[in-house]
Amino acid sequence: MSGAAWPVWAAAAAVLLAVGLAAAKHRRPLAAAFGNAVAGVAALGAVNVLAPFTGVGLALNWFTSFMAVVLGAPGVICLLALRLLLRT
Repeated sequence: MSGAAWPVWAAAAAVLLAVGLAAAKHRRPLAAAFGNAVAGVAALGAVNVLAPFTGVGLALNWFTSFMAVVLGAPGVICLLALRLLLRT
């Protein structure tokens, strides 16, 4: 691991901590976290299934998988917004 990669890992750890604290406030935290992860993976799959019709798809890599599983459907929507805004 290079020295320049530590901010990425620190940001990922901060996001995991924030999501973990939010899930801990639920009555059933593991069910809430699992449901969020399933919704994110389903949203990512739906985006890629509909890509031939919409013209917008997301690559399946470590970053998009992390966003979909940890942040859920809002993370996938954020990835879509970034993809549309940064499209050249």
